[in-house]
Amino acid sequence: MAEPSDPSQAIRQLAKQLDGIPKDLRQKLRPALRAAAEPVVQDARGRASWSTRIPRAISMSVRFSRDPGVLIRVRRSVAPHGRAYEGITGASDFVHPVFGHRDREVAESTRPYLEPAVRAAADNVLAKAAGVVDQVAREQGFR
Repeated sequence: MAEPSDPSQAIRQLAKQLDGIPKDLRQKLRPALRAAAEPVVQDARGRASWSTRIPRAISMSVRFSRDPGVLIRVRRSVAPHGRAYEGITGASDFVHPVFGHRDREVAESTRPYLEPAVRAAADNVLAKAAGVVDQVAREQGFR
């Protein structure tokens, strides 16, 4: 099988070949993948520094089962307004009621913080992650 040129595709291909990553391999991969993606989380927190709640609501997790990869999300319980400011619907503004005056609404512009952070570091993070996966796989006896 030919080597994919896209690092994210290479990671998916490896996960598919392993058909369930062994526990000892996951234990070595998890901290390395977290370290590779940590700059994205820090950048997103910096881009959302205008908010007091969004930066602390940004979290990261590494998954190996369903859709393996690194998941960066904004916890809705901490910052319910995070999705609206990110512009998750694709719109450049959103409407919300005025505090204390539910009958009035105001339009506000989005302030994306997560997507720009991911886009800025995507190639670097994917290359690091692919390198880590290759290194750990070689240590485990894979070619």
